[in-house]
Amino acid sequence: MNPFPRPTPFLRRDILGGLGSIAVASMLKAEEAWRPPSGLPVIPQKAKRVIWLFMRGGVSHMESFDPKPMLTKYAGKSIGETPFKSVQDPAKLKKVRVVVVNDANGQQRNVIYPLQVGYKRYGQCGVEISDWFPHLGSCADEIAFIRSMWTTDDNHGAQVQFHSGRHMLEPRVPTIGAWISYGLGAMTDNLPSFINMGPRFFDIRDGHYLGPAYDAVNLKVDPKNPLPFATPEIAVPKAEQAAQFDLIHKLNTLNAKAYPGDKTLAARMKSYQLAYNMQAAVPETMNLDAESEETKKLYGLDDKTTEPFARQLLVARRLAERGVRFIQLQHGDGAAGAWDSHSGLKKNHSMLAQQVDKPIAGLLKDLKQRGMLDDTLVVFATEFGRTPGSQGSDGRDHHPFGFSVWMAGGGVRGGTIHGSTDELGFHAEEDPHYVTDVHATILHLLGLDPHQLEIPGRKRLERDFGQVIRQILA
Repeated sequence: MNPFPRPTPFLRRDILGGLGSIAVASMLKAEEAWRPPSGLPVIPQKAKRVIWLFMRGGVSHMESFDPKPMLTKYAGKSIGETPFKSVQDPAKLKKVRVVVVNDANGQQRNVIYPLQVGYKRYGQCGVEISDWFPHLGSCADEIAFIRSMWTTDDNHGAQVQFHSGRHMLEPRVPTIGAWISYGLGAMTDNLPSFINMGPRFFDIRDGHYLGPAYDAVNLKVDPKNPLPFATPEIAVPKAEQAAQFDLIHKLNTLNAKAYPGDKTLAARMKSYQLAYNMQAAVPETMNLDAESEETKKLYGLDDKTTEPFARQLLVARRLAERGVRFIQLQHGDGAAGAWDSHSGLKKNHSMLAQQVDKPIAGLLKDLKQRGMLDDTLVVFATEFGRTPGSQGSDGRDHHPFGFSVWMAGGGVRGGTIHGSTDELGFHAEEDPHYVTDVHATILHLLGLDPHQLEIPGRKRLERDFGQVIRQILA
């Protein structure tokens, strides 16, 4: 449903002889062998759709899903005074590629800051989760926790890196949502295949060299104004509007017959039809009146603290039901993201966790009881963790060397605890995973091979493809 234009041969075979003709023949053969994705899985598919939950600013892994009691034991001491001083060996710190030299943030923090919250074990898997996430704790046996993530950006451009795999200093490339939309296309003609809800900074595009057709459509959870330019500036009767669209379609069809190779026109015709269909489908999806009071309470719509994110997640489930392929929710406003706790970490994280904990647990439980969790992949991610050492008196700095994410649902083995950081939570130590390993795992579960999505002339780094995290697969 979403073909990418094929390269056009630019040299005739007969203008060069000898080695030149061999080279040209080779190029043309490579072009002829390449085909855009068919929109179908190329390997067995476990998940049909993704709900991507991204916490902007950097969630502290130690105060969420990877508690470290050694932080409390050695609180107030420098890292060099502990048995774990080797975590700051220069050779171990070379992964980071600094964006802003001598920036006040993203620095080494040496004085150990104690845990700011208690924790307990949950589920049959016995995973340790902080007391700020008790509702997610009740879903522990549905979740695969990955405690060994790392990245190379020590500033908030890492948000771009987590979505695309590329460092902020490198050219922009398609994001994971764009690749999925490109590889599998839409499951419905009434809604986009890729939707974003919540704040975006640093890079607000997704498709890049794939083209704007693969950018996310930004949606507000506001039934009165969910989508920019979704309704006419002045009131137009439905019958008149339908007639206008019908006339445009007829004119475009005439042009399409006259110019059958014009892919831009074909794409424009599809976008017009989708826009028309969305005018009815989007408001209906946003209308939560049909949901039971029990369901609304499950997400937390009855609580003013949880209501904003709960409403987004309930809409996300409704979008998933209606065929949206990749639903991206970003939590935490502000340029850096609200989770960026350089000071007042306890106040900040406890408040933000309260906003998201119950709604996310409600989403997992709702998907499960509807039979949708089996083929819906839910991902909880953030750009990096927070430092074991203190920044100022009560905060933690950016920490790219080790942090946590989790996945649940389609094809994931719940109750899994994979990878680990060292005793201070400093480095991803056991089974470390760069961010594109998450991408590779998602694509694998959706039935896609990232190598088969590569575009001729757009050379990708091997790191861009990532490695499937097979230990968390069901």
